[in-house]
Amino acid sequence: MGAGAVTRDLPELREKAGVFRDRRHAGEVLAGMLESAGEGEGIVFALPAGGVPVAVPVAETLGLALDVVVVSKVLLPWNTEAGYGAVAFDGTVRINTDLVRRLDLSRRTVAEGVDETRRKVERRMRLFRGDRPFPDLTGRSVIVVDDGLASGFTMLVALEAMRGKKAGRIVVAVPTGHPGAIDRICREADELYCANVRTGYPFAVAAAYRSWSDVTEAEVSASLSFLGNPEP
Repeated sequence: MGAGAVTRDLPELREKAGVFRDRRHAGEVLAGMLESAGEGEGIVFALPAGGVPVAVPVAETLGLALDVVVVSKVLLPWNTEAGYGAVAFDGTVRINTDLVRRLDLSRRTVAEGVDETRRKVERRMRLFRGDRPFPDLTGRSVIVVDDGLASGFTMLVALEAMRGKKAGRIVVAVPTGHPGAIDRICREADELYCANVRTGYPFAVAAAYRSWSDVTEAEVSASLSFLGNPEP
């Protein structure tokens, strides 16, 4: 398990903004870190949507299979970006109870948010994976990739789902992240790679990228077309 997980970063990128051209460039930088550290085994799992264009060059460079671990935030009713929980493809749900109390969200609001997120995850599983069975991860190494760690909450739920699938060694690889989120993830992962570590609040993943835009579901499906997924 992750207590005492090894963390690797690039000292020359610490506290710097705009260090990556785009998500693909960020993935290439991560791939170089993973390649030089001998992480060339297992399966690369991307968190859609933003993690997919980062994970593609990682899988290409390391010569590994690429797949998706579908996890989605439970969003605040008044904010399409901020969340108070997350739902994973296997039904794993984690709620930030402290935040729920601070925001005085009702049980009904939380339940409705979880149900809506669960439907989104199920739809994305059909869209991105079709009828293809989820791989047997028993004892296998996995590299879980996203485009950044702000709170790390969504990644925590992804790792919980990976553990539930009995994955062996779990490596997390992200281009950018906040030290607080990194510490949280290190408790659950066996190793973590983060090229660009930045302090400060609020923390914006997008600030690490010179070119940043939302990744559409169509773009994700195109990147994963070799999995035999249906067209969006």
